[in-house]
This record gives sequence, C-alpha cells and structure tokens, in this order.
Amino acid sequence: MTVQAPENPSRRGRRSSTMGAMPLNDMPWWRWRSNVRSALHMLSDPAFQRDVWLAGTEGYGDVTDAVYRLVEDTWLDNWSAEKYVGTIFRDAQEAALVDTAVLRVLRIMHQVGPDAPVSTYLENPSWPDAVRAAREAHVRLATADGEDPETPPRSLEVLRIMTRSA
Repeated sequence: MTVQAPENPSRRGRRSSTMGAMPLNDMPWWRWRSNVRSALHMLSDPAFQRDVWLAGTEGYGDVTDAVYRLVEDTWLDNWSAEKYVGTIFRDAQEAALVDTAVLRVLRIMHQVGPDAPVSTYLENPSWPDAVRAAREAHVRLATADGEDPETPPRSLEVLRIMTRSA
C-alpha cells in the first residue's frame, strides 16, 4: 500500500528558479508579495480610487479589501515588514516603505472604521499621506519585480489567477 503525503502546492519537492535570493518553492512568499503589491497599487493610485472605487466598479473590491490583502497573511498590522526581509521583501528599504504605508493606512482605517464608505477614506485629511506612502512602496516593489509601476491595478480575478498554485 502506498501512502501519499497530502499535496501542498507551495512545496513541490523540486528546486525551482529564484527571484533574487528567494526560492519559489518555499512558503508561498510570492503569493503574499502579490497580495501586498496589489493592495499597495490600489491604495497608491488616486485616479483608480476615483474611477473604480468611488464609481463602484465591480471586480476590484474596496479600501477595506485592499487593507485586508495588505495585512491578512503577513500580519503586518501586528509586526514589522522587517520580519519578512529575504522572503516577501528583498531588503530593509522595501520593508521600511511597506511599514510606513501600512501604518498610515491602518491609522485612517481605525479612525473611520473598516466599513466606512470609500469617500470617507478619500476625504480624510491624512489620506494623501497614506497614498504617497503606498505609492513609494508600490513603485519600489514593482520596479524590483521588473514591472511597470504605472500600469493600472489588476482586478481581483486576475490576482486570483496569478496567485493560484502552479
């Protein structure tokens, strides 16, 4: 009788290529990075926020969804991104930029509440600083990944497809 271990799509038993010094077959850091990047991208783009979130366009979630993607698996609402240097983040500068963005966005979320309408976030006097911090982090991460930071944010369906296990 052959007993097979339950399949864990993040660990395939073979060495795969790396992204910088981060192997693709370890903990699915690339999924976490994709979620963090998606959230930062949406939080960093005022035109997107106006044209998609305020307009109520389907398929992109809202501010609360973006914040959730930013902190859900990483617990960046509980500890520093520095903890993930070498796994999710390439270096201390990426981590510091992400920490700054997370803290600014969470401060506003705690002020207005997670279920506040998008307009409440966007009208908050601290929102431009949060957008600026998210933009700095987004540009740094996208550029490091060889992507154009100026492309529009992807829909949540595209993100789901991208983060499916191979």
